Formats: sequence, structure tokens, C-alpha cells
Amino acid sequence: MKDISLVLVVIFVFCSFSIEAQQPAPPDYSDLKYWAASPYKADPGDMIPAFLKDEKQDLSADVFFIYPTIYDNEADTASANAWLNDEKVNTEIDNTTILLQASVFNGSCRVFAPRYRQANMEVLYKFGTPPATAALDLAYSDLKNAFQFYLKNENKGRPIIIAGHSQGALHAVRLLQEFFDGLPLQKQLVCAYIPGYRIKKEDFKTIPASEKPEQTGCFAGWRSYVKGEMPKKVEPENGNSICVNPLTWNTSTEWASPALHKGIMLGFESIIPNTLSAGIEPATKILWVDVPEPLKAALENKKDLHVYDINLFWMNIRENVKLRVDEWYRLNPAKK
Repeated sequence: MKDISLVLVVIFVFCSFSIEAQQPAPPDYSDLKYWAASPYKADPGDMIPAFLKDEKQDLSADVFFIYPTIYDNEADTASANAWLNDEKVNTEIDNTTILLQASVFNGSCRVFAPRYRQANMEVLYKFGTPPATAALDLAYSDLKNAFQFYLKNENKGRPIIIAGHSQGALHAVRLLQEFFDGLPLQKQLVCAYIPGYRIKKEDFKTIPASEKPEQTGCFAGWRSYVKGEMPKKVEPENGNSICVNPLTWNTSTEWASPALHKGIMLGFESIIPNTLSAGIEPATKILWVDVPEPLKAALENKKDLHVYDINLFWMNIRENVKLRVDEWYRLNPAKK
């Protein structure tokens, strides 16, 4: 009886979503409409908040940014992957994650953020099933093509930052494995910022976790929860994960004080510094964040701070990007 039930569940999942039906043609990344952010068009990734109006930009590096899951159509007839001509989804991507996340890199980087046929949130709830795997493979195929287009036409030996959040971080790990890990391109890697997704200890052979703020050729990832929260979904991991604290930029479990917090972004035109403290929970390797009472309402009283992984540490990330890019050029003076 259990076997029959399992078969029915799998059939239901396959029937509920279609990865082929009504899908537009794969994106042509020579067409700017298939880039949510590009240095060749005006887009929210260019925006600089008013409090940084006097900041000196130095766009001597590039960031390849992969946005998180925005497409969450729950209809039984919904596609397993987002349509690239879905203006509602594209507008939401541009006005949220490109504006509030990708823009964190624009003080030091040209921002490249391809549109891709991301997997439906509903599919991701079935992670590991054949439909979910197929949907994620399709999404990654777009990103791989976009990155290859970038390498061929834009990179020209410039230092690269790989960044992504949530589903974007999942794809970023795969991109790092295929193009950087133990390969010549790793020499151009400034850092990979990949919060919001589990990073297993065995994910990379030669790309280390960040242990110093100025380190290059490394990665930094974290999953944010309110201090004291022990999510059941991480229990099966048995601690086989890596977390980098974005206040210290290392994997130490020593608690980091608010003095190290450069600023949380709640709205694009404001930043609140010295607000949060954070530490890596030793057993699960998740990031615990101590949120002061006045801010809890602004964060919707959430215990899982996943959607805020970048915004909680917006200024820490921005300043760290500059530090690492400067260090990369110090180590590679001939590239300047």
C-alpha cells in the first residue's frame, strides 16, 4: 500500500508541473532583454542609495549574480520553471532582489545578472524528486550559457565574484564546481558570496571557506536564523555544513558583537549600523543572529531570517567586496 501511495505522489508531482509545455525558447544572452542587470543597460542593479552618494566607485571587478526564487505559482497547471517573458515575475525580480541584493556589489563591480528559467518554489518543496531535478537542471543550463557568454565576451581576464542567494546560491555552487574548483579560472576568483543555501564540507575540492576578511579565491555562505532557533530541517545534516560569519568573515564559532555590524538595509535609502550580533551555532553550522527588540517587527517577527540573508549584513558585504577586490589586485599587480 505504501508503494502504491509513493507512486501516486510521484505521478501527481509530474502531472502538477510541466517543464516542457509552453516553455519559450532558451535565452539568447547576446540580447540585453535576457539580463536583469548589465553594465550596458540602466537597471536597478545600478542604483546607489543616497547615504552612499559620496562613495567612490571603482568597477575593476565583475560580479555574476544569480537571483533567488521569485517564481512561486501554485496552480496545478503551472510550469515547473519560470517563463522568461513573464513580466510580473521579471518586475518583481528587478524591484526586489536586483535592487536590494545585486546592488550591494556595484561599488566595486560591474553587475551581470542573467534572467533564467528558475525552478518554481513549489517544485523546490519536492527537492530530490525527478521533477525538481529536471527543473533545476533546466535553470542551471541557462545560467551556464549566460556565464559562458560572459566569459567569452566580457571577462578579458578581470577578477570575478560569483554571488547568489537561496536557489541562486544552489546554482552558484554548481557553477563554481564546474568552472572554478581546481581549474585555471580559480585564479580569477575574488570570492563567492553564496548565502541562503547549505554548503556541504565536500562541495569543493580546492576552494576554501573564508577565514580572513581580505582572503581571495574563497567562498562565504551562511543561513540566518534568530538566536536560539533550531530548525528541524537542518537536523538530518548532522553538522556536515560550512558557515562563514559575515561579521568576522571566518568560520569561528566565537560570537561577534554589534560593533562589527556595518549596517542592515531595511529600505533602500537607509542603513542601520551597529545593530546585530551574530555567531555560528556549533552543532548545526547555521548563523544565529541576535535581533534587538525594536527591529523584530521590521523583520516580520520571523525566526527564519532566510529572506534577509543579504540585507542583514548589506554594508558588511559591500565593504568586504572592496577589501577583497583591492587585495586581489595587490596579489596580481600586472592585471591593474
